[in-house]
Amino acid sequence: MSIKRTLLSTVVGLGLTVGIAAAQDQVTTLTIATVNNGDMIRMQGLTADFTDKNPDIALEWVTLEENVLRQNVTTDISTGGGAYDVMTIGTYEVPIWGNNDWLVSLNDGMADDWDAGDLLPAIAGGLTVDGNLYAAPFYGESSMVMYRTDLMEKAGLEMPDAPTWTFIREAAAAMTDRDNEINGICARGKAGWGENMAFLTAMSNSFGARWFDEDWNAQFDTQPWADTLDFYLGMMNESGPNGAANNGFNENLTLFQQGKCGMWIDATVAASFVTGADSTVADSVGFALAPDNGLGPRGNWLWAWSLAIPKSSEKQDAAKKFVSWATSKSYTELVAANEGWANVPPGTRTSLYENQEYLDAAPFAAMTLQSINSADPTNPTVDPVPYTGVQFVAIPEFAGIANQVGQQFSDALAGNQTAAQALAAAQELTVEEIEAAGY
Repeated sequence: MSIKRTLLSTVVGLGLTVGIAAAQDQVTTLTIATVNNGDMIRMQGLTADFTDKNPDIALEWVTLEENVLRQNVTTDISTGGGAYDVMTIGTYEVPIWGNNDWLVSLNDGMADDWDAGDLLPAIAGGLTVDGNLYAAPFYGESSMVMYRTDLMEKAGLEMPDAPTWTFIREAAAAMTDRDNEINGICARGKAGWGENMAFLTAMSNSFGARWFDEDWNAQFDTQPWADTLDFYLGMMNESGPNGAANNGFNENLTLFQQGKCGMWIDATVAASFVTGADSTVADSVGFALAPDNGLGPRGNWLWAWSLAIPKSSEKQDAAKKFVSWATSKSYTELVAANEGWANVPPGTRTSLYENQEYLDAAPFAAMTLQSINSADPTNPTVDPVPYTGVQFVAIPEFAGIANQVGQQFSDALAGNQTAAQALAAAQELTVEEIEAAGY
């Protein structure tokens, strides 16, 4: 009797072990590459909602600084490495990678209630190639002026809804208080095509500058670029923080939240963070459109951080489930329930800007939408150009060229060379690279 009982226990035990092993084998692990900004960090904290609903899918995060993320995912997808199942990429990469057939189309296979028709046309258009949506926008953005209303009042000034660059520089000087570590202006100085060159390229549009003329001749030896860089360096040297050449989005966000910036010109998505719980100046923040020079274009960009699925992934169905969840209206409601409506990912869906709860909670909502809708990637500057893109040039070679140009301009901000030297170097390297590429 005892022998039978022992044998039965053994068989049952083996069955349970096999069953558990089989269940474990059925779990699909998605590796997700993302950027280390606040909205993406918040998403990671809320993913129990997804895994509870999808117990057969596990998530593994690779969270990287912006420049490192771009380098890693570009290397992986261009070599077919297959290290990631979901990639966080931008409006620059999507049309290029879509044309290269490196991405999975999201025209089908998404959740039934995902609602592609609700996406803002300006954002969805930048993520679509030949009718195929190749990435789902997690948040969309333009750029605008965020400023301290108390410091503006103390300086005896009033911020216009649509300021000029001249006003911004004068206001920055008036708000600067070195004794109290208050910098009148914070702006990107860290080298990188998506860091200082995003800011400076958008800024240059409002000065009438362009990367290339209609025959793909580099334009850094022209007066509009000289005017742009001279103005930027002068303003930053007068009123910017020490070590500005090392500051990108995250560094300037921290400075603003700590009360050390009178103004910060950067991504509209930052608005919820400068008015949020981590900001010491949350009750004294105003918003304005990015500056202009009266030439037509404003100095604002157009961007979306989006989730895309590389064709090298062997887990595309599971990846579509995750992308559907993370970019859905339901996810927006999840964030609102946990963090408040002001903190939901902005700039992707029409319905968000028709939601009165959001409009009441987010004083920056209307300015964000106006900034997004005013950016024109097909006509970004004063004179005609052969490329699309507001703060970038939508060609594969741009990232490498702009990283090098960005280093030259960052060196000028650090005082290692003059503006004229930086522009001469930028012109030479751009000519060399663009001719080698056959333009």
